[in-house]
Amino acid sequence: MKAAEAYRFRLDWFVSFTSVVEHGGFSAAAQALYRSQSRISTHVAELERALGVRLFDRTCTPVELTAEGRELLPHARGMLQHLQAASDEAARAARRVHGKVRLGACPSAAAHLFPFLFEQCAKRYPGVELVLREGTALELEAALLSGEVDLAVRPLLPVPSSDALTCRTLWREPLVAVLPAREPADGPLRLADLATRPLIAAGDNGARGNDHAAAALAFQRAGLTPEVVFRTNQSQTLIALVRAGTAVGVTNALAVLAANTEGVRIAPVEDEPRAHEVALWWRTDRTTTKPAEALRTLLAEAPLPDLSLT
Repeated sequence: MKAAEAYRFRLDWFVSFTSVVEHGGFSAAAQALYRSQSRISTHVAELERALGVRLFDRTCTPVELTAEGRELLPHARGMLQHLQAASDEAARAARRVHGKVRLGACPSAAAHLFPFLFEQCAKRYPGVELVLREGTALELEAALLSGEVDLAVRPLLPVPSSDALTCRTLWREPLVAVLPAREPADGPLRLADLATRPLIAAGDNGARGNDHAAAALAFQRAGLTPEVVFRTNQSQTLIALVRAGTAVGVTNALAVLAANTEGVRIAPVEDEPRAHEVALWWRTDRTTTKPAEALRTLLAEAPLPDLSLT
């Protein structure tokens, strides 16, 4: 398999698959992995689609491996064992890493990543001092260029003004609408539905890049010009204004899932399911330090955010 082809597969698919076998069913595997049964079933179904075969005979109770599942099982176990061996070797090497690394992140990404990074950095890189800060996309861009941070997790948009910055995508997430809870729930909304109403959007009032943020570009691509009455990078401010009936909000899913959404309703924007792309950014004109490389390793291993709206 070529390296690029490996991106078709996710590691947690194989973890869920082997756990179903080892624990005797989807429900038991979910309990062992502290995941919902639906999540385990989705992982196995996605692995089956990627491989083009059925791995389990679900007409049996408990489920049984198909012939293809039996053939895959030793390879899946071997892959996870090799990964564990690689992790153990990396941990031994990590003990030799010492120094400070400074990471900036936008608030929604910080809420998702910082607990994982604090725990894993202390466990695997005890010699690394992790310094974290939050900021908007433009603030993080400026901090990278000035050398105030070594790495930054921020949206792909707006595009940075300097060619000295490069990035690697971490995840994609949908745009969502934030509506007063009293409004009837009519399912997913479309951009055209939202463009007829006053909007509160993510961004900085008067700052560069608002017209090139994910939500703004989504409306532009649809040929729509909504009335944006206010912009804010604070999800609780956006939610409070929506709760008060000022307008409806449009932002990325993770921003509101990490907030207190009492008094509002979150609805997916049906025609923009992957509009908001979050990436790890760094400078190409500076040598990467060992602590920064260690943190990049942790970020590559960080779990994807749970973007379920239910």
